[in-house]
Amino acid sequence: MKEKKEWSNHLINLEEEELDAILEERKKAFKYRLKGTELGSSMQRIDERGLITRLTHKPSYPLVDEKKRSTVNLETPEPLKKLIIFYLGAAVFWLVLGTLAGQYLGMKFVWPDLDHLSWLSFGRLRPVHTNTVFWGWTSLAMIGLGYFVITRTSNTKLFSYKLGWWGWWLINTSVILGNAFLMSGINNGGGEYREYIWPIMLLFAIALLITFWNYYKTVANRKLSEIYISNWYILAALVWTLVLVTIGYLPYYQSGLGETAIQGYYMHQGVGMWFMTFTLGLVYYYLPSSLNKPIYSYSLGVLALWTQMLFYTMIGTHHFVFSPLPWWLQTTAIVFSGGMFIPVIAGTTNFMMTIRGSWKAISSSYVLPFFLIGIIFYFVGSAQGSFQAFRFTNYVWHFTDFNVAHSHMTMYGIIAFFMWAGIYALLPKITGKEAPQWLIGAHFWLAFIGLFAYMVSLMAGGTLKGLSWMAGEPFINSVILMQPYWLWRAIGGTLMFISHLIFAYNFFYMINKRIRPLAIKKNLITEPQPELV
Repeated sequence: MKEKKEWSNHLINLEEEELDAILEERKKAFKYRLKGTELGSSMQRIDERGLITRLTHKPSYPLVDEKKRSTVNLETPEPLKKLIIFYLGAAVFWLVLGTLAGQYLGMKFVWPDLDHLSWLSFGRLRPVHTNTVFWGWTSLAMIGLGYFVITRTSNTKLFSYKLGWWGWWLINTSVILGNAFLMSGINNGGGEYREYIWPIMLLFAIALLITFWNYYKTVANRKLSEIYISNWYILAALVWTLVLVTIGYLPYYQSGLGETAIQGYYMHQGVGMWFMTFTLGLVYYYLPSSLNKPIYSYSLGVLALWTQMLFYTMIGTHHFVFSPLPWWLQTTAIVFSGGMFIPVIAGTTNFMMTIRGSWKAISSSYVLPFFLIGIIFYFVGSAQGSFQAFRFTNYVWHFTDFNVAHSHMTMYGIIAFFMWAGIYALLPKITGKEAPQWLIGAHFWLAFIGLFAYMVSLMAGGTLKGLSWMAGEPFINSVILMQPYWLWRAIGGTLMFISHLIFAYNFFYMINKRIRPLAIKKNLITEPQPELV
């Protein structure tokens, strides 16, 4: 402030011509761009210090390009670092296992007679796939990334590491036991995403309660006066999910149409109030920190938070339009689904305006492309969900494969891509190691192309299936017409699964100290010459 005041006083005493000269010089400096040859020469290159690891004459690859490496190391307490790595490690394990089940299911659409074992039947494996990626992969990844955000934005240490480990054990135990029961044919009935029986889901709920208390006490003990927007989203997600699990498993309404209404509430709230709300809180920290700039608008973030709380809680019944549920209840769900445009547009605008002016950084980063895809799918997938709620679209797409494509666009295109962005942004800063960049590029492109093939094929096939039903054609006709689209579903799913294997290797590389680190010598940061990497 003192320097600023002195500079202001200096400007006041200058003549107009002198001010013009200063402004012209600053304009020139602002427009100046490096040509990329400033550090080069025609002299022979001699690398006596061993700084160059590889020589290439083609530094620009179309798909897997060399990116800027992270030079930032964040001081993180060892107990917190270990806790985060274990949460993320378990998440990666469940991602591979859960999507392996999904990959096998996708192959069954192409080869229905692949096996004749009861414990590998579609009815048992499908909930294993969904529950594993929901409660195993996504939940553990979110909580692990959240532990860093909560402590970092509160500028204080974690309230209790012991509670963090208790949560880790309880969640993993619930997923192991839940899947074992599902494979044995023991489940909670037809409730999608709540197939785990109540004693197992109780373990998960206790883990959420422990996690909430740990987060809340950490924020309460913060060294700052403000509560950062990420913490509002994260704590709200935990509160709403505890309410959701309680209502979803209470026995009082679990019969007849009451169960149907509760199922719509549970199914959609699980996605929107747990995964989406928590993940958005993570994005509000990891996106600005990756860009090294503040979030565009705190007010837009608050608007998006409270309108999400308002509208998302009432839209579950749009899954049961034209059902025997009351017509007014269906209409309420449709109206509130339309209201979801407010938080979605507010959030998307906030993220895109934060990126504005930094588009060039995307080409030189391996983290930002994951964020960009997640933001795009956040808008497209959420808007698509609102449009699907209307009766005229529901009439065509309900019960078709279109909804399978939509669920993958949201849970994979939004949530998974944001999770990967956060993991790739955080781990190098706390471990000092980055994964091989060509493998990160391979992970990104295989996941994105695979998802695109998966979505487009099922959206096209699902639309044709709905039109076939509307035309009154026999059901078997819709099965036959879906054959080529199911083949592309399997191809897209295979690419996605391969990307998960690459991601698992990347994660192992970043946390394994036995593999030679890629860090540059201490206190030495060098930018490679155009032809040197």
